[in-house]
Amino acid sequence: MLTRLKRPATALTLAAGMLASPLAAQDLDFSDMTPEQRQAFGAQVREYLLENPEVIMEAVNALEAKQAQQQAAADDQLVADNADALFRDGYSWVGGNPDGDVTIIEFSDYRCGYCRRAFPEVEELIESDGNIRFIMKEFPILGEASVTSSRFAIATLLEAGDEAYKSIHDALMTLEGEPSEPVLRRLADTLGLDADAILARMSDPEITRRIQETRELATRLQINGTPSFVFESEMLRGYVPLDGMRDLVAQIRAED
Repeated sequence: MLTRLKRPATALTLAAGMLASPLAAQDLDFSDMTPEQRQAFGAQVREYLLENPEVIMEAVNALEAKQAQQQAAADDQLVADNADALFRDGYSWVGGNPDGDVTIIEFSDYRCGYCRRAFPEVEELIESDGNIRFIMKEFPILGEASVTSSRFAIATLLEAGDEAYKSIHDALMTLEGEPSEPVLRRLADTLGLDADAILARMSDPEITRRIQETRELATRLQINGTPSFVFESEMLRGYVPLDGMRDLVAQIRAED
């Protein structure tokens, strides 16, 4: 049973007790101490930390690890609560292996530098693995050019299908300059698509609905930047190098 501290402990005993049992530190009743005892207590703690500064880093590392575990658990719950919208919304483009044993979802913006950096690495991951189901969430958050690019991509999906969408998606990810109408028209023409039909489709309310629903989903998931990923139940907010993604896929498979 824990007891309250009635007199100052030695510095070593105090620090060891606090490190070994956080609850013991919480059980200290400073109101029972005299001013002299509190002063002595503080002096001994200070002396111990000055002599053992590594204890501070140990405490910081322990706190960061605890916070990371708490965030991971909270993210798992967010993914579970929004599973239908994430994995089965009925309109997001699905690539890779539709029957793959691992599903990866990316929230992406065509004007995002880190999305562009991740693009070839995500492609390499999917192609080299061969058993990943990949879902693209159009998440334009970086201004009007982002919205225009996403509307053009979704219009292509609606008008010309999955393969055409993939071609336009890849082209927009590497596009230099602004996505003006002449530029988008040239992209469509180059890929053998009906530019007039796609450009006309960009004003379809269905496109507005899809983008809005994705934004609302991102808000529920506490995603406010791109790229952001969901690897099965694990959320990754930000750019992840190829080796890191491969390690995570291997870990997911090992846990199944």
